[in-house]
Amino acid sequence: MLTNQQKQSLIEDYVQAYNAFDVVGMLKNLHPEVVFKNIANDEVNMELAGKAAFENQANQAKAIFSERQQTITQVDFSDESVTIQIDYQGVLAQNLPNGLKAGEKIKLNGRSVFKFQEDKIIEIQDIS
Repeated sequence: MLTNQQKQSLIEDYVQAYNAFDVVGMLKNLHPEVVFKNIANDEVNMELAGKAAFENQANQAKAIFSERQQTITQVDFSDESVTIQIDYQGVLAQNLPNGLKAGEKIKLNGRSVFKFQEDKIIEIQDIS
């Protein structure tokens, strides 16, 4: 079983890889059956199951941003999960269907909830 420090280290590695557009690095600490959920305004707008689906989405997402940076501002541990508070900023690399244009900056505050199994990340929920 992982200690809280080990869990935090896995999360920090994941965020560092995300910021560097390093999909291989993002995948390295994920469980093969990882579940990813993106939740906005209390609605799940994306749900993926399995490392291959996660990898495919992560590679697609790389093309959307020319720059992106998640900064962990707080870490909270519970028995079943670790929740991190995040400041997020990114610069769009392409126009989006919602009207946002390439070159525009996005700033968000959100949180991510991580769950662990077999010393790997088994679930990630990104909530904004």
